[in-house]
Amino acid sequence: MEEMRFVQPLNGQSAIGPYSPGVACGGLLFVSGQVPRDAAGNIVAASIEAATAQALRNLGAVLAAAGCSSSNVVKTTVFLRDLGDFAGMNQAYAEFFGNHRPARSTVQVAKLPADARVEIDCIAVLD
Repeated sequence: MEEMRFVQPLNGQSAIGPYSPGVACGGLLFVSGQVPRDAAGNIVAASIEAATAQALRNLGAVLAAAGCSSSNVVKTTVFLRDLGDFAGMNQAYAEFFGNHRPARSTVQVAKLPADARVEIDCIAVLD
């Protein structure tokens, strides 16, 4: 079995449960779902755009800790509490990824951790 490396974000935020924010193994990085928690640990909920941008910043922090960037991402899953938020989420998502277009699934869920509006996970290729 390939050796696993557990990745903690550089911003010092820790997981809110018994899991790792990221696991590098076999040339891939698996980033756990990131909710829109700011540096103080508060959930950003002003708008779906702001919440999505914060969740993606948190995802970016885990990517950076593993030596990756958004251009290394090959697949994301977006969990929305309300699919009515899709357009706003999509706008913030497009701004984060720019011209890079990883594969994506988007699903509506009944509830997310910390009552967040959005959660995003990803798989990235390690450099």
